[in-house]
Amino acid sequence: MARPLLRLLPVMIVSSSLLPLFLLFLLGTVSDAIAHKIPAVIVFGDSSVDPGNNNQIPTVAKSNFSPYGRDFPGGKPTGRFCNGRVATDFISEALGIKPAVPAYLDPTYGIADFATGVSFASAATGFDNATANVLNVIPAWKQLDYFRDFVQKLRSYQGEAASAKTLNDSLYVISMGTNDFVENYFATRTRRSEYTVAEYEEFVAGIAADVVKRIYELGGRKMSVTGLPPMGCFPLERTMNFFSGSGSCRDDYNQVAVDFNRKMEAMVEKLGGELQGSTLVFTDVYGILMDAIAKPSSYGFENVEVACCATGMFEMGYLCNKFNPFTCQDANKYMFWDSFHPTEKTHHLMADYFMNTLATRLL
Repeated sequence: MARPLLRLLPVMIVSSSLLPLFLLFLLGTVSDAIAHKIPAVIVFGDSSVDPGNNNQIPTVAKSNFSPYGRDFPGGKPTGRFCNGRVATDFISEALGIKPAVPAYLDPTYGIADFATGVSFASAATGFDNATANVLNVIPAWKQLDYFRDFVQKLRSYQGEAASAKTLNDSLYVISMGTNDFVENYFATRTRRSEYTVAEYEEFVAGIAADVVKRIYELGGRKMSVTGLPPMGCFPLERTMNFFSGSGSCRDDYNQVAVDFNRKMEAMVEKLGGELQGSTLVFTDVYGILMDAIAKPSSYGFENVEVACCATGMFEMGYLCNKFNPFTCQDANKYMFWDSFHPTEKTHHLMADYFMNTLATRLL
């Protein structure tokens, strides 16, 4: 069936049409160089990296049903808000560890599994506690509590010296913040009555700094803090613009992402100089995603405006279900899986980019 098309907003970043192939070439080279030097990938975040923790809590923010996971090994809807694997899965695989990072709350896994990678992430959460309260999900502070619990179990499992080495040498990925703005600040009045958007950016960046410090105190040394994506180009936001007469990306949301990313990058650089023995990296996915939006064919995409699932304009979560006849056949042609979340192919692109921006710091 014909699918609705919204207008494409071309944007910034210096790149050639050969960039995707170049990144794939570099990824293989970098992966070989650092394989086995990182014992585990340990993840904090939101739906961008939640492999199914929300399956175990009372919230509507779930995706443990078809067609989510249809391209995951075995066609399993794990709770990832994606048709397949997410970026941290691909990073773990590229590091030579394992092809998927399990959810800490998944009862089918134990400390032997978590010792080589674990995710505490929760879909719909943010750095701000008020964001997690919107859909009753796991806030950042609770993810840190789970991490403390994990550290104790790891010490019992590996012993004091070995566990300390595992914690020091592991890669920590922190990926959240989008919901603080899209789900909280712009969607409710509370934070807007307390802060200007610039002040709220500072507030959230301050919480992010505290998260980094807490991870460091518990043994984390190699950390990547992921910036915001071009959230104004989510299909859901394009749809809202469509109804107001445009249908293009929301420039105001994208500008907030750019401004917030600058603050986060400055925070990461500052803490990197203060936390002795740490390696902190800010991973800016905004640019690579905007380049793909501007030049989709260079990345193998046919559609970057609407999503694969359902009509692709507004559905996510329970509205993205197996009974909708409009869902696309080949998600690899799409940048977005549902109206808010990337496809597996886009996650792979971000993982490739991440590996090549971080690699020299890991060696």
